[in-house]
Amino acid sequence: MHDTSGSCSALSAALSEPQAGTASVATGWLCIEQPGPWGHDALHESHLDHDLASELSARANGSGVRIVLIRRPGAHADFHHAQPRQVYLASTRPGACWLESTVLTDPKQLLDLDFHAAGAGQHVGLGSRVDESVLLVCTNGRRDVCCAVEGRPLAGALAAANPGRVWETTHTGGHRFAPTAVLLPTGYLYGRVAPSDGQRLLDSGGVVLTGNRGRSCWSRPGQVAELAVRELLEDTDPTALSVSPDGVVVTHSDGREWSVTVTEHPLPPARPTSCGKTPSVPSAFVADTVVRTR
Repeated sequence: MHDTSGSCSALSAALSEPQAGTASVATGWLCIEQPGPWGHDALHESHLDHDLASELSARANGSGVRIVLIRRPGAHADFHHAQPRQVYLASTRPGACWLESTVLTDPKQLLDLDFHAAGAGQHVGLGSRVDESVLLVCTNGRRDVCCAVEGRPLAGALAAANPGRVWETTHTGGHRFAPTAVLLPTGYLYGRVAPSDGQRLLDSGGVVLTGNRGRSCWSRPGQVAELAVRELLEDTDPTALSVSPDGVVVTHSDGREWSVTVTEHPLPPARPTSCGKTPSVPSAFVADTVVRTR
């Protein structure tokens, strides 16, 4: 059994490192089924065609769409040839929040995707609409061992209880908060997810605040500002709040508005923020003040 007592996730949890404002920033998520091994840079270090991976990465660059590889929890049957692959595309913006899926026999068909339109929240006709949420649990052990050790049991347990709705995924950021997960289509990221937490995420139609790292469509200061207002209002409606581009103004759909002062604070002591890395002092964005302005 792997000893996790000195791992980056154990240290982060022991120090109660805040998680708000640590979500990856992406307005869209493209999830491509790719079983088999994943390397540190999984998109380019897997059995996905290398030229295709490079071309998809280039087309996604600057679009707001983040590409991840997914696989079904459990034994990782590998394939190199044309076989059916599940693909999901999500838009995470309030007012343009949706999830589509399709099955492709050749992932090169994804080269027809308009990444910039998808990143802007426009439907691009990838496939059929998915009404239930999907949970991606990071298990990319070559990126950080915590994700494999903590993530795989979580993904397996949740997948057994929720067939077809839980997937293992490649790196999504924040492995020191492992096990981590992304809920689509809303794009909220979560850390230190217990099985009961994961089930709650799948069952809830609203925003779960426990373990919430932020909504990926906002900047990291904006993630903190939104969560601060949500906690103040105890509002769990994912469509209710929007955040200004600079991350300091949060607006409710009913017209109310708040100005949030967010500053970055160091979080000593120095420690590895990823297993095997040189110790450093991380920082966190914190909402210092929340003032209603309208």
